[in-house]
Amino acid sequence: MRIEKVADADDSRLGDYRNLTDVALRRVLEPAGGLYIAESAKVIERALRAGHVPRSVLVQDKWVDDIAAILGERDVPVYVTDSATAEQITGYAVHRGALAAMHRPELPDPAEVLRGARTVVILEDIVDHTNVGAAFRAAAGLGADAVLVTERCADPLYRRSVRVSMGTVFQVPWTRLPAWPAARRLLDEAGVHVAALALADGATDLHMFAADRPERVALLLGSEGDGLSRAALRAADSIVTIPMAGGVDSLNVAAASSVALWALAHPPR
Repeated sequence: MRIEKVADADDSRLGDYRNLTDVALRRVLEPAGGLYIAESAKVIERALRAGHVPRSVLVQDKWVDDIAAILGERDVPVYVTDSATAEQITGYAVHRGALAAMHRPELPDPAEVLRGARTVVILEDIVDHTNVGAAFRAAAGLGADAVLVTERCADPLYRRSVRVSMGTVFQVPWTRLPAWPAARRLLDEAGVHVAALALADGATDLHMFAADRPERVALLLGSEGDGLSRAALRAADSIVTIPMAGGVDSLNVAAASSVALWALAHPPR
């Protein structure tokens, strides 16, 4: 790595990191520029392990040795600064010590991601990056083989999604789906049963569905406000609901994905 000291928050070398709290700038900077931001040594390490390529690293003085151990012999510029300057650059306190500007890998074809997958999670139009990251963490921890996200779903490689997922967005194969009904045709060709998690008359209880789960199944979860679209519900083979108590009708989408994945992995005997 190449260590370069930085004392000025306006240094031109730091354009990838500047004003990260500005959502509009971040959307232009990261996806359009082919970059995403990985935050913390652990997340950076998982990204590198997944084969992702760093463009540069921004690190506070006390974390240099940790980043050096992670980067190894890679020829990457490492911009070293103090905590106050790092906060001026990014617009927030960088508590985890390091950020890396990473090149975005090309997304694989959905058919490739589905190949051999037994349990899949589909996220339709979920706009909260925290929920996307938490759903990926559940998918990784509870045995999902792949995650598919719709065209309007929040970016799994957005800084907050990556951080909340603890880097598991690099662990679980994922890609974007085309719009319905083209997505349904892809799932049909892969032989995947689509189970939509939704509140509906006549929906199947999750326990009952898990007891006789299809060999290959995709759990379809909808947006935080409106839930699944009509097109998604029409594309589903089954409507499944999580039994609730206490007058609560549903769970947060990330929590629902966790419950449903656990149920599929531990069917009643």
